[in-house]
Amino acid sequence: MKTKAAILENLNAPLVLAEIDTQPLVCGQVLVEVHCSGICGAQLNEIAGTKGPDRFLPHLLGHEGGGIVKEVGPGVTHVHPGDHVVMHWRKGIGIHAAGAKYQWGERTVNSGWVTTFTEFSVVSENRLTSIPKEIPFEIAALMGCAVTTALGLINNLAQLKIGQSIAVLGCGGVGLNVVQGAAMVSADPIIAIDIYDNKLEMARQFGATHLLNSNKIDVDEEVRKIVGAKGVDVFVENTGLVKLIEQAYRLTGNTGKTICVGVPRYDQNVNIHTMPLHHGKVLTGCEGGDTNPTIDIPKYLNLYQKEKLHLHDVITHRFPFEKINEALDLIRTGQVGRCMLNMEH
Repeated sequence: MKTKAAILENLNAPLVLAEIDTQPLVCGQVLVEVHCSGICGAQLNEIAGTKGPDRFLPHLLGHEGGGIVKEVGPGVTHVHPGDHVVMHWRKGIGIHAAGAKYQWGERTVNSGWVTTFTEFSVVSENRLTSIPKEIPFEIAALMGCAVTTALGLINNLAQLKIGQSIAVLGCGGVGLNVVQGAAMVSADPIIAIDIYDNKLEMARQFGATHLLNSNKIDVDEEVRKIVGAKGVDVFVENTGLVKLIEQAYRLTGNTGKTICVGVPRYDQNVNIHTMPLHHGKVLTGCEGGDTNPTIDIPKYLNLYQKEKLHLHDVITHRFPFEKINEALDLIRTGQVGRCMLNMEH
């Protein structure tokens, strides 16, 4: 069948909107009608070639979405036609299928195990989790990465305890949910850091106790004023900028944890003094919060349905799929919480 898709043809260039052809489903593959897709910083990094030369071009993008299963391939047992699903990049239950390939005229378009910047997507069974049909597709999309990464970080990586201090640098879709997760476990203080006052105000609504605009104040000085010379227990860095990772590490206590969500360019290195690592300080990366989608997504949706997890306000902008490049340009400004692409079906 034919489907409209946003294709990464060349690095550092706008995505190409074009019609491509899906191939027959093979073992473990599922055809999903995508209704809503979030845009994560990981996609900006892919377009910018943050990890270096891209040998899979042209290829599709997007790893958090909500949609409806239209068809299942051989061997698929955990989702069924008509199911509403979260599309996620972390592995869940089910078959780990081959990555999909599409035809674009005479060219092959590569795809991973899940892509969401397309109206219909061929997805590996283990990248789908069925959800109640009353869950909005926008909320389903948030469960694909932003929420699960943030809450998984709090539970699995930070293992944040009641009364521990945390600083969150970068209050976008992940950062706001890290703040919310910290508030849910009664961390204190919860320090939100960004360069945009509107995002800091959102962080306040999600539970931040202190708001620091790094364009207006000395972050090192202000954080020390709040937590003292000992530093913060957990510092979450979302931007991937080398100098900010170094700052986060510097402001983390000697037995604390610096957790990097953002990823620097492949040709940039972080410069730190390692002595504190020998005394218990931790510097680590976050890969989706070590989330198990099959187990964690139903738990988080239960909290959402009981109004204990607030998600609608995380979404600050919405665009029709056809305006995806405008959405990407806006996200690059850093002024967005989470931006959603809505497909027309």
